Amino acid sequence: MATRTVAFEIKRQASPDAPAVWENFELEWRPGMNVVSAMMEIAANPVTADGRPTTPITYDSNCLEEICGSCAMRINGKARMACSALVDNLRQPIRVEPLSKFPLVRDLQVDRNVLFENLMAVKAWVPVDGTYDLGSGPRVFPQQQEANYPLSNCISCCCCMDVCPQFNELTGFVGAATIAQVKLFNNHPTGKVFKEDRLRALAGDGGIQECGFAQNCVDTCPKQIPLTDAISDISRDVLIQKAKDFLRG
Repeated sequence: MATRTVAFEIKRQASPDAPAVWENFELEWRPGMNVVSAMMEIAANPVTADGRPTTPITYDSNCLEEICGSCAMRINGKARMACSALVDNLRQPIRVEPLSKFPLVRDLQVDRNVLFENLMAVKAWVPVDGTYDLGSGPRVFPQQQEANYPLSNCISCCCCMDVCPQFNELTGFVGAATIAQVKLFNNHPTGKVFKEDRLRALAGDGGIQECGFAQNCVDTCPKQIPLTDAISDISRDVLIQKAKDFLRG
C-alpha cells in the first residue's frame, strides 16, 4: 500500500536583499496534521522533495494553539495561522510564503514591529501608577464585559493588516487591530483617562480616515473580532472629538 504524502511549496529568502526561490518538500501524511507541524518537520530535516539537502526553514511559532499569533503566514494565498491550518482542508501542493506587508527577516519570518509602534502611538494600555493603593477596582457590569471581551481576544497576528488594501507605505494606516484596541481601552473604566488622546491620534495621518471599509480584516481575523463594528464606532467617536476640539479652540 502506497504511503500517503503531503506536498509543500515554500518561498525561501536567505535575507531581505537575497533573491526569492521556491523549494518543494514532501512529507508523510499524519492524522490531524497542520501546517506548523509540517514546518517543524521540514526544519528538523531540511531535504527537498527531489532529495537535495537545503538549509532549515526560518519561521515564527510558539503556542501552537492559536493564542500567541506568531505563526501567521500566507497559506495558499491567504493570510492565516499555520497552527490552525489543517492539511486535510488545504489544496495541494500547499504554497507557504511570508506575510506580504511587513519587512522580511528570512524565509517565512517577518518584522511586525509596526503594530506595536501603532499601539504605543494610541496609548493602548491601562494607566496604573503602582506607587500607591488604588483601592477596589471599578465595577464593570456583565453587559460591558460581554461587549469588551471579543476585542480583548486580539493575538497581534497582523493578518488583518496584511489583507487590508489601505495598509501600505503610502497611507501609513494603523490598521484594524490598533483601532479595535482603541475601542477596548476607551471602554475600560480606568483606561478611558486617555480616551481623548487616543481619538486625536486616530484623527491624524494614518488614522481612521484612511480606512476604505473593504472588510477584508473581519473576514480573515482568526479570532472573529468584530473589527468593522469597532472601526465604525471609533470613526463616530473621532468625529465627535474633532468637533469638540474645534468648538474649544
